[in-house]
Amino acid sequence: MADGRQERGHGEGPTAATDPDPTPKTAPLPRLSPTAGPETRALPMAQALAREAVKESAKDLERRLLGAERTMRRREVAAGAGISLLSARKLWRAMGFPNLGDDDVAFTQVDLDALVTIVDKVRSEALTEEAAISITRAIGQMTDRMVVWQVEALVEDMVQNQGLSDPEARRKLVKLLPELIDPLEKILLYSWRRQLNSAVHRLGVRAETGLASSEAGRDGSEDDAPLPLARAVGFADLVSYTSLSRRMNERTLAQLVQRFENKCAEVISVGGGRLVKTIGDEVLFVAETPQAGAQISLSLAREFAADELLPDTRVSLVWGRILSRLGDIYGPTVNLAARLTSLAEPGTVLTDSLTAATLADDPRFVLTPRETTSVRGFGDINPVLLSPGEGAGLVLD
Repeated sequence: MADGRQERGHGEGPTAATDPDPTPKTAPLPRLSPTAGPETRALPMAQALAREAVKESAKDLERRLLGAERTMRRREVAAGAGISLLSARKLWRAMGFPNLGDDDVAFTQVDLDALVTIVDKVRSEALTEEAAISITRAIGQMTDRMVVWQVEALVEDMVQNQGLSDPEARRKLVKLLPELIDPLEKILLYSWRRQLNSAVHRLGVRAETGLASSEAGRDGSEDDAPLPLARAVGFADLVSYTSLSRRMNERTLAQLVQRFENKCAEVISVGGGRLVKTIGDEVLFVAETPQAGAQISLSLAREFAADELLPDTRVSLVWGRILSRLGDIYGPTVNLAARLTSLAEPGTVLTDSLTAATLADDPRFVLTPRETTSVRGFGDINPVLLSPGEGAGLVLD
């Protein structure tokens, strides 16, 4: 399964949107019914009133979330910001917004203020246009995933704990959200500031120290030598996930994936690492030192072996250099870690010989060389089994 990671999207970032026609004459988008087709029969009075109540609640929620009434068309917003429609659409597309027609009254004063905020940073030369679009795309993609996650978590909680059906929970969500908007927004801003502070230290202040410590055992001819960051890169992959998923219903599969992700996030966080992303049945993580990465890897293998509800994991770890872009990581180090995962036995951790040499004098780890193996894209490599040595390893609360 590791050989399929590139095909499944790993290492492929979004590209800038192109817009050959800055002024297309697009008809207004039709307003479709939420059902498969138009209503052709009269609804019972109670049902009709309930549906209208949901619509009104949704309108009230939208007004609160958007911050103002929709009063402007796209050309009016672009003109208000003093930019072309083409430039405005580039930013909106980067944010992940759908395309709209010239006649759609879809924007508010808040939309105009946000556009002016971004444009002013370009005009003052605090950001280039390319940087502004990239940063905007990061905000759009991350917040899109975040809100989908939050909505589904709320719906799932109501289904499980209130005995509602999925459609009932989604209707109730409209009435539940208004009391959650302010606290969620507050926590979002708090978390963003904390994460930005951590990233500044990780990717800026301590970057040179990491590169210096990664020099051991290298002669400068390695494929990853030009890359700017030194990191321990690890994968954890659930064993037999495909066959398990075929036998599970939707709810059971969702619970398995959520339990897997939650446990991985906890272990990686406690170990001082960062969860880069989850891809269904696997996680990709990084740590700033090979020792921290090794502790996380061993803890992941141990925790899943002890979990009666989840299968074992195959885990890999490689200490090397990477490129960090678009919230993801790239380079030969990442690819080698992915290959090693497919070679690992269930419940074990594999590393490469260079990483093993870095860990060799640490009594917390036992390193056992395995047979030389030919790996696509890397030729012959010398996998090393990483096992716990002295000490208790990571201690989870």
